[in-house]
Amino acid sequence: MKKFLLIFTCIFCTLSVFNLSAQKEKKPLQDTSSAGKKRTYLPEPYATKSHRNFSQVIGWENNSSPKAPEGFTVRKFGDGYNNPRWIYVLPNGDVLVAETKNEHKGLVKVGAIIVGADKSESKSDDMKRIILLRDVDKDGNPDMQTIFLKDLNLPFGMVTVKNYFYAACTDAVYRYPYKEGETTITAQGEKILDLPAGERHWTKNIISNKAGTKLYVAIGSASNVGENGMDKEANRARIIECNLDGTGIKVYAYGLRNPVGMDWQPGTNIMWTAVNERDELGDDLVPDYLTSVKENGFYGWPYSYWGANKDPRIKEEEQRTDLVSKAIIPEVDLGSHTASLGLAFYTKNKFPSKYMNGAFIGQHGSWNREIPSGYKVVFVPFDGKKAGKPEDFLTGFMKDESKNEVRGRPVGVAVMKDGSLLVADDAGNCVWRVSYGK
Repeated sequence: MKKFLLIFTCIFCTLSVFNLSAQKEKKPLQDTSSAGKKRTYLPEPYATKSHRNFSQVIGWENNSSPKAPEGFTVRKFGDGYNNPRWIYVLPNGDVLVAETKNEHKGLVKVGAIIVGADKSESKSDDMKRIILLRDVDKDGNPDMQTIFLKDLNLPFGMVTVKNYFYAACTDAVYRYPYKEGETTITAQGEKILDLPAGERHWTKNIISNKAGTKLYVAIGSASNVGENGMDKEANRARIIECNLDGTGIKVYAYGLRNPVGMDWQPGTNIMWTAVNERDELGDDLVPDYLTSVKENGFYGWPYSYWGANKDPRIKEEEQRTDLVSKAIIPEVDLGSHTASLGLAFYTKNKFPSKYMNGAFIGQHGSWNREIPSGYKVVFVPFDGKKAGKPEDFLTGFMKDESKNEVRGRPVGVAVMKDGSLLVADDAGNCVWRVSYGK
């Protein structure tokens, strides 16, 4: 009997040690959702060290191109652009491309060179303009290119509403009189909204509601996790709503570290956004995500992540338990450090039926992960209002994972009137067009 008890005790201790070891690797994320979502599991903070692993951009040599699923055709929609980051399709089908690059200056520039950040960027001169591309003969290639707007301060988001064109620059939103079919805007812009500028996350995106009565502007944080003080984060890490003239500003959703892509789910009034989460908690923390945006919703930053999981870098006396207790869990895990930026729902009928009403997301790619992540376009299928798991759609941007050599970096995505998908490649200095069939 004593021998049996000894053996049983040894087995129990061994299983206990194994269980404790497993718990150290992963922990259950707290489910704070009233909808009762399933628990998700993530590693403990600092389960791995943080890496600085910047990509080396080598370009698209020998007429190489990204790879799409069988049946799709991938071609360049023009070439030789200067850091194309964002795309907007005008009502008449013309395509606008924001050529924008944020210049490192002073000590920030020195630091970028030291850690290799400069190697991840396009070598083009800084461009601060929006170009227009028109496919006159409808053969899938632009026949005309004009400078639509120039001398802008880091333009990014674009939208047209009621005879106005809106440009979201890094420090303000401007609107311009616009008539459909115009290829150049020469009128003086009207500043309707000041935006916080400088520091991290300079991109500002903008969309309108379906009724054309409201604007929504996405503003990223000024830091990784509020390390410079929350006083530096005023009016940041949020999506704001305002009237078409910039009045009536209110916070639509907050606690979003860097919301970039925004779009409305087809057939609904539900906004979705792609969000870049925080860095330096390890290779697999914290996942970037796709989430529906609930009005007045709080999404955790900087106090917690993926619901009520507290960030260990926030001092206890600085924690906001009142906010953490109501932090919303996002719907779709897009992978850690993927830099998921572009977002466009597919509303045409030229792709196979599985893609109808699903979301395409451009992943710019990691800089702080031992094994690179992102550097592709993923697709998230939808079943009604429910989002499925992301799957690879456009790959081949990464050439050699061991050397972190990349051919290009996808950013903005947009759906053309002919049903094809456009992908801005800011490091490859081109725009890719993905169509179904030949």
